[in-house]
Amino acid sequence: AALGGHCVGGGLEVALACDLRVARRGSGKLGLPEVSLGVLPGTGGTQRLARVVGASKAIAMMAGGELVDFEEGERLGLVDRLVDAANEGDFLELVLAHARGFCAPGKAPLAVGLIKRAVKTGAELPLEAGLTLERELQARLFASADAREGVRAFVEKRTPNFEGR
Repeated sequence: AALGGHCVGGGLEVALACDLRVARRGSGKLGLPEVSLGVLPGTGGTQRLARVVGASKAIAMMAGGELVDFEEGERLGLVDRLVDAANEGDFLELVLAHARGFCAPGKAPLAVGLIKRAVKTGAELPLEAGLTLERELQARLFASADAREGVRAFVEKRTPNFEGR
């Protein structure tokens, strides 16, 4: 998620559902202040915020309607990366450049997808079940055309040409 201004309520709930949150330094605040409306953050906010900042801090933030600036959000783990940008256009270019790093040459898209699955699914499982999931996903990758290409490129000392298969 690209956070270039205040990200509160439903906006933060959407951002928490994203893999990464990149924010423009000094441009906004984060929070789930729904308590001021007499309701709770009901679109996943109570669950996702607690998983990011811990249960105690999540309760304090939500029950108090607390807003934090992006810098504090980074310290808490709500913001993965803070960037300095003179304007919105520069900010979006920096966010896109960061995102392209995950799809860059030499990065297998199939492996990136399964890394995300292993982390997100495994985090909800007991450790042994998470390790089993990791082994199963690794076996799928070892059988893939991308893995064969990656090993071949390594041996040949060249950049791999991954196709997501």
